[in-house]
Amino acid sequence: MGLGPVVAVIGASGSIGAAFVQQLLNTGCEVYAFSRREIEGDNEVLHKGQLDLLDEGSISAATNLVKSGASGSKHLDAVIVCTGLLHDDAVQPEKSLRDLSIDKFQQLFEVNTIGPALVAKHFLPLLHRDRRVIFAALSARVGSIADNRLGGWYAYRASKAALNMVIKNISIEYARRNPAGIVVGLHPGTVDSALSKPFQARVAEGKLFTPAYSVSHLVKVLEGLTQEDTGECFAWDGQRIEP
Repeated sequence: MGLGPVVAVIGASGSIGAAFVQQLLNTGCEVYAFSRREIEGDNEVLHKGQLDLLDEGSISAATNLVKSGASGSKHLDAVIVCTGLLHDDAVQPEKSLRDLSIDKFQQLFEVNTIGPALVAKHFLPLLHRDRRVIFAALSARVGSIADNRLGGWYAYRASKAALNMVIKNISIEYARRNPAGIVVGLHPGTVDSALSKPFQARVAEGKLFTPAYSVSHLVKVLEGLTQEDTGECFAWDGQRIEP
């Protein structure tokens, strides 16, 4: 069914976001690419904008690029949120309760849960209201409560589980506006990126994906979704992930 001709990618300078931009351009889409950092590449159908996920004013202002009709249309067919935080110089995944802190929880919830929710608040009104459209956000299998058998990674797991609830909530509300709309979470697998770098030694052979490989599968997943799938979370191979 495709994603439609005009797609917005949030977090377009990251490994997965950049791969989405390239994949979409390769398939003939016009792309609005948003990021806090500089976005590489030039193309007449690539429209770049700045967006800081932690600044709601920045998210709201970013919508003006779409509203200006830079692509020839003032509406979108899909929005894909490719942002996420597992660790940085100050934050590392917790191995036990001893490692928990308020700062870690706040930072991961701001990026992994609140940010995508605010993107939905401001970007959903830009989607067409009379046809199949998609809002998708990167989640993670470790956000599944039913699938959690190892424990640890408290703040990251909790922030992704909360994101899955946000996605479910949005799907219910958005169905009243556009019954053909689809709102989903996506699990990209373990992708060779800065996010996974410290943990790649534990990844089984053949399960560490390039961003392009993961995204090529995620695009196929998105293309095959129907309205019955809204509110759910899907892995790169199309498997539905339990909440």
